Amino acid sequence: MINRRDFGKAVGLGTSAAAVSLTGLGGSWSASAETRSASGTPTPTSAATLPQLKQIKAGLLNVGYAELGPTHGPVVICLHGWPYDIHSYVDVAPLLAEEGYRVIVPYLRGHGTTRFLSGRTFRNGQQSALAVDLIALMDALKVEKAVLAGFDWGSRTADIVAALHPERCKALVSVGGYLITDRQANLKPLAPEAEHAWWYQYYFATERGRLAMEDKALRHDLTRLVWDTVSPTWEFDDATFERTAAAFDNPDYASVVIHNYRWRLSLADGERRYDGLEKRLAARPVIEVPTVTLDPERDPFTAPGADASYRDRFTGAYEHRTLTGIGHNLPQEAPEAFAQAVVDADRF
Repeated sequence: MINRRDFGKAVGLGTSAAAVSLTGLGGSWSASAETRSASGTPTPTSAATLPQLKQIKAGLLNVGYAELGPTHGPVVICLHGWPYDIHSYVDVAPLLAEEGYRVIVPYLRGHGTTRFLSGRTFRNGQQSALAVDLIALMDALKVEKAVLAGFDWGSRTADIVAALHPERCKALVSVGGYLITDRQANLKPLAPEAEHAWWYQYYFATERGRLAMEDKALRHDLTRLVWDTVSPTWEFDDATFERTAAAFDNPDYASVVIHNYRWRLSLADGERRYDGLEKRLAARPVIEVPTVTLDPERDPFTAPGADASYRDRFTGAYEHRTLTGIGHNLPQEAPEAFAQAVVDADRF
């Protein structure tokens, strides 16, 4: 396990968490600088790779996922956000696998190799639909209980399962804290600086935004711009982005993403099958499972005041950490700190 003195440097003294080496959690391990293959082709900033993908039918989907670690180890499910994919955990997953965890990293609906089983299924991006997907995946894999860890869409999905199905969640790591969407609150304007950070959310509310997401070249440049702006200190290379951008070529990507953001702003309806879940979520249910919340200090979506705005939503064992110098894609920018949070939450 990372010793707490080194970890304290990462989260409290202004040192980039990505620079901390592991001294026990899987041994000494750090991301490499940009490298080139023998043929001279650029490789991603981190030379780590995920194993060959697996596919499994789960609920409405055929889910693509990576799996590392011992088959009978305690399960950790790592959930990515937007505009990202399973490679946000390309460095985290091996660290946890070396600690004895069975690590499962699925593509969310509309991403990568995950496909809808029926062409008639509505390409829904609302929060409860993604949470139902996660439960269906756990059922299909015969995983009764798991540590759930995520950021962005992944945090929201993990938060919902932890809140509504605590019997399925052993512990939680949630980047950004309590991210369950309150659509009523979303009707109220934020401060201009906060609204500015959400520019793409409003762009997606327009027909121009939808068309841009359906155009491969425009989608590529838009998502790259988001990476650049929400992770201002992360020195990733083109190959790292392109590896993830391949997941955006899923035929349902644009539909799911556009619906997700329009639904949040009450500009699109959800499905009636999820009305009961959304009613429960509108009450802002508390999360009772052991939790570590992480705030990336350079993420434009990180609210001021640390965890003050959501601390009361977590009623079990709890710890909050702020990672200085880190942006939105926290697992890929600070894999050691994220992996340590998983281990610590599991041991509460």
